[in-house]
Amino acid sequence: MGIRVFSGLILLLFTSCVSLVEKAGQVLDGSAFAEKKTAVYSAPGMELLEMRSKAGERSFLLTMSKYPTIKFRISDLNELGEFNLVSLNYLGGNSQGWNEFRLDLAGEGKLVLEGTTAALSVQNEIEPIQISFARIKRYDTRLSGNEALIGLRNRYERIKAIAEWMKSRENAPKGMNVKNFEKYWKPILFPEIVFMNKRPQDWKRENDQWNRAESINWNKGYTERLFPEALREIRNSGTMLRDWEEAIDWLYNEYEWSRIKETLGQETVLQNKKAKKK
Repeated sequence: MGIRVFSGLILLLFTSCVSLVEKAGQVLDGSAFAEKKTAVYSAPGMELLEMRSKAGERSFLLTMSKYPTIKFRISDLNELGEFNLVSLNYLGGNSQGWNEFRLDLAGEGKLVLEGTTAALSVQNEIEPIQISFARIKRYDTRLSGNEALIGLRNRYERIKAIAEWMKSRENAPKGMNVKNFEKYWKPILFPEIVFMNKRPQDWKRENDQWNRAESINWNKGYTERLFPEALREIRNSGTMLRDWEEAIDWLYNEYEWSRIKETLGQETVLQNKKAKKK
């Protein structure tokens, strides 16, 4: 089994255990004891947790089953049931460790709590502000503070640029799960590391020049023919591959961002889980 295939299997295993990693991290940094869950509302593909801090302050956490690496933090409600979107919290694993960050958001919505139900809708205009908290684990190395902030802010800019280019491609597929996302895009982004029968037709030409980076010979001619100038050095240096291997679900989330906003913009009625059991 090739090392990259093995790494891919580890990535899938690690991603499925994100919640365990998150709980472990929360115990270590004390955040597991900073607030408690007071109610749970669920609907197909979505869950809303009502949270209370030690000081009694209420907020909500919104998760979507299709995007398990992100949680939206929602402020407490005013008298009309209106709220502010506070942040998007991300935790994604890879074969070497994980990336974790809080992305501050600007956005509004409405949550109507009535009896055993919660009717939720978010305005489609959600504006990402900036990553304000970051932690990285890479093998035995743990980064936090400014070092992690700089690293993940830079990665965020690259991921946004890559996702924007992907979405601009003619016939770019929509609505894929992360497995099909990887299957479709990996041969296009990195034909050098996939099986020959998966590579794009005419990806290599006689006079193409090559660049050695990250133990891989990158076809610079292919890069220049396919990618905009802003992405060429990122691919030829192997940086794009590192972003892919260490944060594929982050890239997938960014690629799906419009669909995420569209889903949140539709009113969803969630049912209190305790009430459902009665």
